[in-house]
Amino acid sequence: MARTASITRTTSESSIELSLNLDGTGKTNIDTSVPFYNHMMTALGKHSLIDLTIKAHGDTDIDAHHTVEDVAIVFGEALKQALGDKKHLVRFADATVPLDEALARAVVDISGRPYAVCTGEPEGFEYAMIGGHFTGSLVRHVMESIAFHADICLHMTLLAGRDPHHIAEAEFKALARALRYAVELDPRVAGIPSTKGAL
Repeated sequence: MARTASITRTTSESSIELSLNLDGTGKTNIDTSVPFYNHMMTALGKHSLIDLTIKAHGDTDIDAHHTVEDVAIVFGEALKQALGDKKHLVRFADATVPLDEALARAVVDISGRPYAVCTGEPEGFEYAMIGGHFTGSLVRHVMESIAFHADICLHMTLLAGRDPHHIAEAEFKALARALRYAVELDPRVAGIPSTKGAL
């Protein structure tokens, strides 16, 4: 059974078309209309091996926030849909990823219970303007939006970092690598990987 999803979401603030394939090779085609976010979502697809296509536009003349948030919401919804019945999942995974002076760790549980904990970003990071359109505060917001809409538990910890671009990219890549392993299928897992029998 193909673990794919395609979702279209249109509001007064944005229009999103997104498709993904959990069993891909990391092929991406990303146009969010926010250049730095394109870079981050491309990295997310590439390093998770999730094929990802996104076409989005919105009221970026006001702020990038709405479009960035809505893409994250749709990505989370598509991830949840593509996971299907969650049988034979690895389920838990973690990854620690460096980018020069930055070091980020992501721990993921495909739990069915949305939760996000993001810690360690330096004071003032939330106000950093990256690439002219993307503020540091949006990184945490993206992580939370993905976790809440995919029904996953995510712990994102920045262990080191100074440059805002490096911090953001290390965090997105850490999430990507953790997702890569968490969504894999393990033939040794019988049914749903939970003592409750449900995720």
